[in-house]
Amino acid sequence: MRIGAFVLSAQFPGQGHEEALYRAVRSAEVAEEAGLDAVWLAEHHFVPYGVCPSAVTLAALLLGRTRRIEVGTAVSVLPTTHPVALGEQTALLHLTSGGRFVLGVGRGGPWVDLEVFNSGLGAYEEGFPESLELLMRWLREPRVGASGERFAFREVPVVPRPDELLDRSSPDVVVACTSPAGVRLAARHGLPILLGMHSTDEEKAEMVALWRKCALESGSSPEAVAAAGHVSAGVVQIADRREEAAETLLKAMPGWLHKGLSAHVTVDGRTRAMRDPHAYTELLCELHPVGSPRLCAERLSATAERTGITRFALLAEGSGDLAATEENLRRLGADVLPQLV
Repeated sequence: MRIGAFVLSAQFPGQGHEEALYRAVRSAEVAEEAGLDAVWLAEHHFVPYGVCPSAVTLAALLLGRTRRIEVGTAVSVLPTTHPVALGEQTALLHLTSGGRFVLGVGRGGPWVDLEVFNSGLGAYEEGFPESLELLMRWLREPRVGASGERFAFREVPVVPRPDELLDRSSPDVVVACTSPAGVRLAARHGLPILLGMHSTDEEKAEMVALWRKCALESGSSPEAVAAAGHVSAGVVQIADRREEAAETLLKAMPGWLHKGLSAHVTVDGRTRAMRDPHAYTELLCELHPVGSPRLCAERLSATAERTGITRFALLAEGSGDLAATEENLRRLGADVLPQLV
């Protein structure tokens, strides 16, 4: 089982941007010290839900601050960036980190980001498959040209070539999925999926089963399908008692969720219903490792057994407090990891 920290760079009420970003950097450093396998970085624009606007840039900093741990994006938003630019950045970090960079990509949402970055709503609603296809060609081929609806350019050489890393030929890429269509697309490319923290184990198991079926139909080998490193996102909060851990999250997360999620502005004025922040926090406490070390280990093992997923990206900053976040990560490493098989 591979346990990682999911870092949202969340701006809790009363905090500034620098404080949120400093906590993000420290979370990665402490995650490595605690023996975790990875740190996953979120990307958002114009909202306090997360104040990191470029997950790949923050990943570059953290790869320089760490020596062992994998650093991934969860996710880099494809509709608001050029796939070739992201492919070049991915190859650069893959080569210079010795293969420790993991690229997670996703569609994002119908937010005003699409207007600001001049992508247009079509990039979100129809353009993701073309963007993903171009990105993966850039990471797998020596020369690439394009003649699609969004991207058209003459053939050019791929520089730097990610396959020049001798012991790991290509970067690890995962695709965030919230729908069966996204799962099918990832499966056609043979790419593992990242499933969100709002999903139940049963829902994640259904997504994994669909991915497995589509990957085999698309020509992936049974060995590759069995070895796919799907990722389950979640929340972790460790305390001596379950009630204490849940109380920590219920005190801090609803205020952050309300402020952060309500700040999203749709590009076309469509109405987006927001989850009730308190009820959502309660749901997360029920679904994920929130409680004593033994309970947390049991929850992670149960999810792995039910879904077949053995990679986890766990949000540890739900308290909103730096010292508490560091302690949470240290307990995850010292008290929970030894109990996992």
